Amino acid sequence: MVDPFLDERPLKSKASHEIGQDLATLSIDELKERIEQLEAETIRLQAEIERKQAVKSAAADIFKAR
Repeated sequence: MVDPFLDERPLKSKASHEIGQDLATLSIDELKERIEQLEAETIRLQAEIERKQAVKSAAADIFKAR
């Protein structure tokens, strides 16, 4: 029998950092780890911007030629 109160949806993992959260309870090592994670995310976001700009530029070139 299936438990009707059991939620079978996968749990979302809690973000390791939330913008604006209180940092007072974090250790220096935890703060450094978060900086590393945020720097890696910044690089990922910048790469996506570059990819989208390249697509946009290619599309603009195609429509200019007409």
